[in-house]
Amino acid sequence: MKVDYLIVGFGLAGLCFAEKLRKENKSFVVFDDESQDASLVAGGMINPVILKRFTLAWDADIQLKRALDVYRGIEELLEEKFVSSKNILRRFNSVEEQNNWFTASDKSRLAPFLDAKLITTANGINSEFSFGKVNGTGRLDTNKVIGSYKTYLKSIGAFFNERFTYDLLEGETSYKNIEFSNIVFSEGYGLHKNPFFNNLGLVGNKGEYITIKCEGLNLEEMLKFSLFIIPLGNDFYKVGATYNNQFKDRLPTESAKKQIEIKLKQVLKLPYEVVKHEAGVRPTIKDRRPILGRHTEYHNFYINNGYGSRGIIIAPSAADWLFNFIENNQPLPKEVNITRFS
Repeated sequence: MKVDYLIVGFGLAGLCFAEKLRKENKSFVVFDDESQDASLVAGGMINPVILKRFTLAWDADIQLKRALDVYRGIEELLEEKFVSSKNILRRFNSVEEQNNWFTASDKSRLAPFLDAKLITTANGINSEFSFGKVNGTGRLDTNKVIGSYKTYLKSIGAFFNERFTYDLLEGETSYKNIEFSNIVFSEGYGLHKNPFFNNLGLVGNKGEYITIKCEGLNLEEMLKFSLFIIPLGNDFYKVGATYNNQFKDRLPTESAKKQIEIKLKQVLKLPYEVVKHEAGVRPTIKDRRPILGRHTEYHNFYINNGYGSRGIIIAPSAADWLFNFIENNQPLPKEVNITRFS
């Protein structure tokens, strides 16, 4: 078998790059053993605003438009629905936060997202102050879109559900019985075991979530306080997440579950039942930007990684950048270029 690209890893980064290759009529195969689960357990929020400080994430307004175009294109391809439009309510903790919200909502790039009209109450939620509404946001069902795209790739013989063994690479252009022109590593936190790109300071950040059933909450918007509450439908809500870069394993922990529930009970007035508890390890970089680029020695080996908690919005744009870098010799944005660590 001969292909233009071999992709290792299939979270959102690998999926978006695969979709870019498909649109550009490039041949490819994917290897993934489902050992990395950050994209699968993610809350899936499509949100360009950093709601702790009421600031726009890096170029997130531009990246948001591209992300929605890509995900809707995938919906058309697979004839399924993955994106739902949902506003976010930000629960204020003080009058000062409310005032900061008004100040931020006057800024030109934030104005389309931060609604200047406050919400006074939210059903079932305890709050001394008001809520700010974030417009233009939504949720991507990451588990569903990754699963459905895998099924599609398997149907065309482009997906291998197996561990990629680096020792089986023969030179720079062959793996097992596959000849490739380029190889792109999109392994998430699994990158720390990659012998070609394991010196970049990648840090794992473990996040844990619970799913609850809460009858009578009837929350249509996503809610942000010290956690997120994300409506899933039929009285189910995803709640999280925690952040832990000192973890010992990938398993859910009772301590994180307790931490989530303590915070949840401070704002939720209604009784609920925990029906699921899950964990995933996000791949993060100290400057909170992805890493894209070419290996210094193996010139057809590329990296596409380090998205942390912002991958849903950034990954589609990053797929464009990396493709144009490889195929058209266009420079990568300096903020994501691997050369910043040289």
